[in-house]
Amino acid sequence: MGSFFSNIFKFGSQNMAIDLGTANTLVYVQDRGIVLNEPSVVAIETLNGVKRVKAVGEDAKMMMGKTPDSIEAIRPLRDGVIADIEIAEEMIKHFIRKVHGKRTLLRYPEIVICVPSGSTSVEKRAIRDAASNAGASEVFLILEPMAAAIGADMPVTEPVGSMVVDIGGGTTEVAVLSLRGLAYTTSVRTGGDKMDEAIVSYVRRHHNLLIGDATAERIKKDYGIATVPEDGVGEAIVIKGRDLVNGVPKEISINQAHIAEALSEPIGAIVEGVRIALENTAPELAADIVDQGIVLTGGGALIRGLDDHIKEETGLPVSIAEDPLTCVAIGTGKAMEDPIYRGVLMTA
Repeated sequence: MGSFFSNIFKFGSQNMAIDLGTANTLVYVQDRGIVLNEPSVVAIETLNGVKRVKAVGEDAKMMMGKTPDSIEAIRPLRDGVIADIEIAEEMIKHFIRKVHGKRTLLRYPEIVICVPSGSTSVEKRAIRDAASNAGASEVFLILEPMAAAIGADMPVTEPVGSMVVDIGGGTTEVAVLSLRGLAYTTSVRTGGDKMDEAIVSYVRRHHNLLIGDATAERIKKDYGIATVPEDGVGEAIVIKGRDLVNGVPKEISINQAHIAEALSEPIGAIVEGVRIALENTAPELAADIVDQGIVLTGGGALIRGLDDHIKEETGLPVSIAEDPLTCVAIGTGKAMEDPIYRGVLMTA
């Protein structure tokens, strides 16, 4: 009889790993892998002073910048940490429900959530509380660069120094890892969002055209490039927005060289973070990094030519993880499933 009950409990509990990102949230379920990957956006509708969640994830992201007065599309995470705790909680609840489907759980699962290495204890507690309120029986935290390194199959458990640069939406985490720990870590609050902002402000400064964040993000994804293209021009890009001089919508054309110029500041901040980490690395670990090189993960790793740019700036070999966008989620999942990584999880 005992075994029957323990089996039911086993079935009821599916431990989860959540990569709560500024731009996207990914959920990894034990033995099933990544089951959800959606934007970290919640649309809130206010009717007669009562707020309710109208849409979460993909559906809410479509509404960004296009909502009427009664609806607002909110991103509860800014710079990698929770900026709006109630909405973040709603979002986590929604994603957990979506993953579990309709069946009610006998026992709520253990949840492992990944946090930026620079987050304060208050920010960590906020994330933990949000997950507990969303129904987790136990919450563990793992530092983002650690998760990224595990997901990228780096030798984190061995006494070998390796360096990971995880460029997310809100933060860029630069870490030197060895023996299941972070030998040195720095968190630069520059990531995909800052790149979008840089494109918006560039277009506004040089062309008096106001574009939205969604447009800027699309330009970055399709045409983003780290250094000026070889021919000095690159592809031409048509941008639509609102003319600031006479207030009507219009379209203009710019090229990739302009985008590279716009992105030079955020990319410079990332390179600076890498440089600071290298300066602060113990000599034996630094010697390992010369052999192992630097691994790039996170969505920012997809910017064309970024690996070569960092290689030029540091003189070290730079490689991009196999699937940079899901690296952190896979690493968080592995840390939850595999006992050899248990040491990297934190309770609070």
